[in-house]
Amino acid sequence: MSSERISERRMLHVKGEARSSIDTVADELLGMYFDPQAQEMQHIGSYELPSEAEVEHIVEECRALLFPGYVGPDMTGPAPVLREIVRARVSALRTNLYVQIYRAMHHKRQQRLGQSELECSECAGKADVIADRFLSHLPELRAQVRLDLHAAYESDPAATGVDEILFCYPGTYAITVYRIAHALLREGSIVIPRMMTELAHRRTGIDIHPGAEISASFFIDHGTGVVIGETTQIGKRVRIYQGVTLGALTVPQGETRPEPGKRRHPKIEDEVVIYANATILGGETIIGQGSVIGGNAFVTTSVPAGSRVPGSSRTQRP
Repeated sequence: MSSERISERRMLHVKGEARSSIDTVADELLGMYFDPQAQEMQHIGSYELPSEAEVEHIVEECRALLFPGYVGPDMTGPAPVLREIVRARVSALRTNLYVQIYRAMHHKRQQRLGQSELECSECAGKADVIADRFLSHLPELRAQVRLDLHAAYESDPAATGVDEILFCYPGTYAITVYRIAHALLREGSIVIPRMMTELAHRRTGIDIHPGAEISASFFIDHGTGVVIGETTQIGKRVRIYQGVTLGALTVPQGETRPEPGKRRHPKIEDEVVIYANATILGGETIIGQGSVIGGNAFVTTSVPAGSRVPGSSRTQRP
């Protein structure tokens, strides 16, 4: 038998083995998909779920309305033309936002009821209201992010202008997305705000839960590794650096869940500075106004206003 024929038979044998192993894996996975004990891990042939790509698009639509020209297509023309452009952008945002809010609310409802209905009129009505209320916050959001931009410029001597901050600063991007997500969360959307801040987390390394309460003129310098938990409260003109964690003292284990509304994360009062890699934990921990927390500090108990906590120190409950 020629060497060519032997080689051909070997290839056919390998292909047969490969097909058999592929079929085995496919059949095993298919069986797992329909395992009654693991239904929460599959969503096949049912209603539509929120789209990560569409949520990211919504974030960019919001940013284009907050920072026209810096984000999204430029706008030119006299005032009546500009008004129509802005109106069209707001309308497009409203349509896209409604769809994603509806899909998320519908999914949560079906999970809760153990159903798989393709439509939900109650969810549609709620999504309508949430989308409209969120849009009404856009002027307020623009005023908020303007204060954040100026806080960044005033706090960072390396910044040459607000334009550089808009183009380059990951902290500004993360804070802006947080403010969008927080406004949406307050109006009753749950999943979409989390998707928004996780997109910012992936892009910047800054993890801000949309439930955190963050006041005006907030600045994150450098930013990578910053974590701000769900029930954190942050006052005005606070500045934090890379690697800072504002977290909880304990993490729920198994099925144990924290009480709804109970604070698990610290309160940071006005004009506090927290330097790189500091960790502040606990729902009863309050960092008093004007305090400075040094780099690598580990704080689990309150400190009074005007405190100076040195770096690499450990300020803990007994």
